Amino acid sequence: MSSHPLRIAMWSGPRNISTALMRSWGNRPDTYVCDEPFYAHYLVQTKLVHPGGDEVIRHQENDWRKVAAWLTGPIPEGKSIFYQKHMAHHLLPNMERGWLDEVTNCFLIREPREMLTSLLHFLPQPTLADTGLPQQFEIFQQVTERTGRKPPILDARDVLDDPRRTLGLLCDTLNVPFTEAMLSWPPGPRKTDGVWAKYWYAAVEKTTTFQPYKPKNAHVPEPLKELLKECEDLYHELYQHRVYAG
Repeated sequence: MSSHPLRIAMWSGPRNISTALMRSWGNRPDTYVCDEPFYAHYLVQTKLVHPGGDEVIRHQENDWRKVAAWLTGPIPEGKSIFYQKHMAHHLLPNMERGWLDEVTNCFLIREPREMLTSLLHFLPQPTLADTGLPQQFEIFQQVTERTGRKPPILDARDVLDDPRRTLGLLCDTLNVPFTEAMLSWPPGPRKTDGVWAKYWYAAVEKTTTFQPYKPKNAHVPEPLKELLKECEDLYHELYQHRVYAG
């Protein structure tokens, strides 16, 4: 058990292993997890149409200030670790950033070509903001400037190639003990999953561990080549600081 309360804000982009990573942390006995707590605020502000969007707005607090207060308040269920799965693109420009100083910010990144070609199945004309990379880089810079230390970054492939070592290194960085419980979990849904799980989590609900990495060589359409280049530039800025399992 961790001896001091730890609030982990794990910032990911879309089409990553963020839900599997939430399963991993949620299987620790000392950890409470929450799932994309700013999603309703994001939908209200952007007016985007997502599967089950109305249900998300009905069931989740959409005032970001109240959400931030909860994320930085007492850890639910008396746990000592509060693992927060965040989508970086949910961090909209209207949201103040001061609360970020009260959590331990971490990052989950994925190779841009694989991320973009997967994202295209759900969002045919994505923007740079939709990838979450500029928001991840903004938070990374803020944390580095305010703390004088670079926050931990996980690359999805490192996790899939060697989850025990990569998660062990992350735990070392966070000063919490690694546990084998993080490497497997029971299949099925969780009460901590967002109400959108029925639309998005069918595959992860069948898993009991991290799936081995398989390369994806899908082609990025010509009109999105410039977007790919922007993504690659931001990705490499973050990638060079990742927690490395090699």
